[in-house]
Parts: sequence; structure tokens; C-alpha cells
Amino acid sequence: MRNNGPQFRTKLAETDQDFVAAQRLRYDVFVSELGAGGALVDHDNRLERDALDPYFDHLLLIDDARSDVMGGVVGVYRLLPAHKEIALGRYYSEDEYDIGRLRRSGLKLLELGRTCLHPNYRGSTALFVLWQALADYVTAHEIDLLFGVASFHGTDIGSLAPALSLLYHKHRAEDDLCPSAKGKNAVDINLIPYQDIDRKAAMVQVPSLIKAYLRLGGRVGQGAFIDHTFNTTDVCMVLNTQTMTVKQRQLYER
Repeated sequence: MRNNGPQFRTKLAETDQDFVAAQRLRYDVFVSELGAGGALVDHDNRLERDALDPYFDHLLLIDDARSDVMGGVVGVYRLLPAHKEIALGRYYSEDEYDIGRLRRSGLKLLELGRTCLHPNYRGSTALFVLWQALADYVTAHEIDLLFGVASFHGTDIGSLAPALSLLYHKHRAEDDLCPSAKGKNAVDINLIPYQDIDRKAAMVQVPSLIKAYLRLGGRVGQGAFIDHTFNTTDVCMVLNTQTMTVKQRQLYER
């Protein structure tokens, strides 16, 4: 009997076709779906890209059963391990956050970013397959701490106040591993007293990717950053692989 389900595999981008397929998916999600922009966005060829792309590893989730998607790429993670950051001289997150505490921690860092899935694969096993490949990458590079910005859609802080406040009160990173939003677009996320938050409604506001990081033991930094270019409100997620609980580690590694 023919299997009509997805046929997943993962790989790091190697060829020009791989990179273009990743940037095409990013365009579909970040630009077409979420309204992002940017100086290097190529609207004619439908590519979301920036000047930092060549420095990163691009982890691809491919569905070989999907011929209507370029290269079959249905998921992307953009990864910057510490040994590649040396060549670049900075992490992407440092445009928005002071990560000095992470740098001084002595832990081996990996920055995550530009994470996206094709709409048809959200809520499926696709993210877990991508995470399994990420876990293999983390193990191979002996990573201690994952971090990077994750986004709420939109820039209306008033409407996001319940969710942001819940993250502040219940999921803030420890002081020694707490990035801080910086610059004129930084905003406080301690907006509503904890006792006044409708916690169930607030958690519904939290994007699925952020909730997934929280289930793994992820924490958020101090403050949020309003990214008008991407039409998002960003928080900085921190996940220390050394302090994950057994249950969280099993979820991550499976």
C-alpha cells in the first residue's frame, strides 16, 4: 500500500539550491504570512535573507513526498555555534539584547533563529523531527546553552501584556543567565501584577514555539524588543541543557 504521509529527513544546507529553498520558506512565512520586511528581502524571487546568512548553519526539514514545495523544504532552523560566531564577531540577537551574561558564563553557546515551519506542518510531528536533528547537532558540538529571539506576531504591547507579564512572573531566566533587551525599542514586560492575570487566556496568546521551549525548561530574558521590520515583539529565550530535567531532556531528545 502506498504511504501518502510525509517522508521526513533532515540535513544541513550545503548547496545553493538548499539555501534558496530555506530563504523561500522564510519568505513565505515571515514576509507573506507575517508581514516582515528588510533591506535584503528579494520580493521578485520571494527570498527572505540577510547579510548574516553565510555565517550560519541552516538546518532543513525536508518532506520528500512534497513536490510542490521548493526542494521539499518544510522547516528551517538557523544556527550559529560559538566557533562560527568568532568569524562573524557577534550574534544576531545582540542587535536586540545584551547577552553579556551568557558570554561570561563559560558555557558553550548556540544561537537559534529564523525558525519556521510550512503552515501545513504545524501541530504535527514535524517540529519534533526537526528537534531531533537539532538534538543531534547539539550533541555533536557539545553545546551547553541554547538561546535566541522568539517572536509574538504584532507590535501592540497592550494586547500582548497578559502573555508577556505571565512570562515575566513565571518564566524569567535566572539573573546570571538573563539577557536584557536594549535600545529604544526595548520595552518592559512586567505590565500586569501576577494576581491580575487570566493565566489560561494569557497562555493561549503565547506562540506555539515559545510554549514548546517553556516545556523544555526554557526561560525568557528581561524585557522585550519591538521589531518593526519583522512586525513582531521579540523575547529572548534561554535553554540551559545542563539543567534540563529528565522529563524535559527526554522530550527534547526524542
